[in-house]
Amino acid sequence: MSTGAARATRSHARLSADFFAPQPTSAADLPDPVPLVRNLTGGVLEALAGVRDIDQLARWLTEDAYRALLTRVNLATRARSARGVRAARPVHTILSVHHSEPADGVVEAVVIVQGPARTRAVAIRLEGMDRRWRATSLALL
Repeated sequence: MSTGAARATRSHARLSADFFAPQPTSAADLPDPVPLVRNLTGGVLEALAGVRDIDQLARWLTEDAYRALLTRVNLATRARSARGVRAARPVHTILSVHHSEPADGVVEAVVIVQGPARTRAVAIRLEGMDRRWRATSLALL
């Protein structure tokens, strides 16, 4: 292959990767993130409790966030199995949602959730991709 043809192939590959890769979206073109943060928090807690299939959350998560959550769900499932505990719907109350926008199209939120045994925090980072919010990071504290 000549150097000109190789250069054209690399240029075409870079152009198609840029075109087909997730496209960032401005916050002005996205809906209010708070309802998604609340619903995603409930879905994550239900998935960890074993009463929601993690695939139901996949469309709102990036691949890395999905894999990290899947690992945590699998560990929780094994722990319940080892203790002989059945999956049960978690009873929780969202006490507050705090969010900030460190950059255009990025929201970082912390949701304080009260359960019967303890109060927890769920940290979520949303980024606007392809005209919708997607969680790029989740942490249950």
